[in-house]
Amino acid sequence: MEVVRKPGDGGDVADQYRVRKQPYYKTVADEESLYEAAYARRMPVMLKGPTGCGKSRFVEHMAYKLDKPLITVACNEDMTASDLVGRYLLDKDGTKWQDGPLTTAARVGAICYLDEVVEARQDTTVVIHPLTDHRRNLPLDKKGELIEAHPDFQLVISYNPGYQSLMKDLKQSTKQRFAALDFDYPAEELEVEIVAQESGIDTETAARLVQIGHRSRNLKGHGLDEGISTRLLVYAGQMIGEGIEPVACLLYTSPSPRDHLAHLVCRLLLEKRGGGGGGGGG
Repeated sequence: MEVVRKPGDGGDVADQYRVRKQPYYKTVADEESLYEAAYARRMPVMLKGPTGCGKSRFVEHMAYKLDKPLITVACNEDMTASDLVGRYLLDKDGTKWQDGPLTTAARVGAICYLDEVVEARQDTTVVIHPLTDHRRNLPLDKKGELIEAHPDFQLVISYNPGYQSLMKDLKQSTKQRFAALDFDYPAEELEVEIVAQESGIDTETAARLVQIGHRSRNLKGHGLDEGISTRLLVYAGQMIGEGIEPVACLLYTSPSPRDHLAHLVCRLLLEKRGGGGGGGGG
């Protein structure tokens, strides 16, 4: 069903965060229905899965489908609580309060997506706790204000469990506040369709790229820190579409571009029937 976008719906602030163009997303299992059920209750959601498997695209897709504003925050180790909730800034008239992205989302009723939340310091992520239980509020201690979350507000976080360690992980007190959706790379047939659609290459070449991706994922822990993601396969397909040799594309979009095992997999698959050109052979 096509969603009709009306300028100004939800106010000027919320309107600027709406997803205008429908994102390309292929449903893998029951993730859409599970997310819709969680959103109906405004339940916080955690998306877990390897890098480049479609977590961020899924959030964009659902924001578009539900016609809700989406505010995305790329978390990093230098991010402070003030970066999320806001701070006082100096201007010509003195000081002025500037809302952070989390505060803005809570005020206007947006979906707030904290991407790779585990990269943020644990003392920073604690500020989301009041928004993820029955209270649904956000204290602004520096301003002396308590914000009651808009009825449409929802918090979504994502992280890659494979990258985490005991020194860098979410607290149990944070994890248990979220409904978790597990993501993984699509099945081979569906991944071929995605790579072909997103990169614009033919299905045969996309299928060969996906074979390489699956082989590289099997090498994780045996010479590769991480296999080739769907996103990297799309990038490789786009480069092939621009006339770059397939082996070169994969070597320079691979997570470990100088790894000999990855190089071997690429050559075995792409030169299996002779020639390294894109689209030829099977």
